[in-house]
Amino acid sequence: MIKKILIRFSVLVLMGVLALQVFFLARILMMRWIAPESTGFERSSAYQIATTKPQPWAFGWRQTWVPYEQISQNLKRAIIASEDASFTDHDGVDWAAIEKAWDKNKKAEKQAEKNKPKFSLFGKKPVAKPAQATQTKAPKTVGGSTITQQLAKNLFLSGERTYLRKAQEYVLVVMLETLLSKERIFEIYLNHVEWGEGVFGAEAASQYYFRKSAAKLDAYQASLLAVMLPRPKYFERRIHTSEYLQHQAGTVQARMGGVDIP
Repeated sequence: MIKKILIRFSVLVLMGVLALQVFFLARILMMRWIAPESTGFERSSAYQIATTKPQPWAFGWRQTWVPYEQISQNLKRAIIASEDASFTDHDGVDWAAIEKAWDKNKKAEKQAEKNKPKFSLFGKKPVAKPAQATQTKAPKTVGGSTITQQLAKNLFLSGERTYLRKAQEYVLVVMLETLLSKERIFEIYLNHVEWGEGVFGAEAASQYYFRKSAAKLDAYQASLLAVMLPRPKYFERRIHTSEYLQHQAGTVQARMGGVDIP
C-alpha cells in the first residue's frame, strides 16, 4: 500500500515538473515575437516596494521597452565587456568563467578561514592578533553567470541558491539559447536588467542617470552603467561620485573595442 502511494506521488511530482517545463518552453517561444512586459524579479521588486515603503504610491517605477536598434552600441559593448566577454561564442554557459570563479571563491574562503580568531582550549579569549580578531565579514563570492543565465534567473526564478534552482536555470538557458537568437536574448536582457531600486532597462537607466535616451549614451556613460550591474542599488547614489566606479568604468571602456556584439 505504502509502495503504491509513493509511486503515485512520484508520478504526480514528475508530471508537475514536466508541466512546468512545458510552461517555460511556451513562454520563451512566445518571446520570439512578443516582448515580456515584466520579469519575475521585477514583480518581486514591485511587491517588496509596495510592502516595505512608507508611501509606496509616491515611489517612481521606471521601465520602458525600446527596440534593440534604439539602444546605444556603446552600452551593448560595455555590458558584454563587463559581464560576459564571450557572450556571442558560448552556448549559454561559460564553463571557463565558472571554473575561474569557483577557484577564486575557494581561495577567498581559505583566506577567511585563516583570518578567523583562534580560541584557546583553556579559555574564551582569542589568541589571534587584534587585526585578525576583527575579521568577521564573510568572504566575497564571485559569480560566473553569463548574460543568458542572468536573464533566465530574472525571468522565472527566485534568488535562492540551491542545486535544484541552479539545475532549473540550466534547463532554461538551453531553452533560451535554442529558441531565441543571441540578439533577442540580449534585447530582452537590456530592457529588463535592474539598474537601481525600481529602475529597470536601458532606457529607464539612461533617462534616470543621464537625462538622455539609451540611443545617445557615450562610451564613458555606457561603461558606468555596465559596472553598476553587479550592485545597482548600492551604486545608485554613487554613480557620479564613486572613484571605484569611475576606475572600473575606465577599464571597461578600454576593453569595449575588442568585444563582439550580436
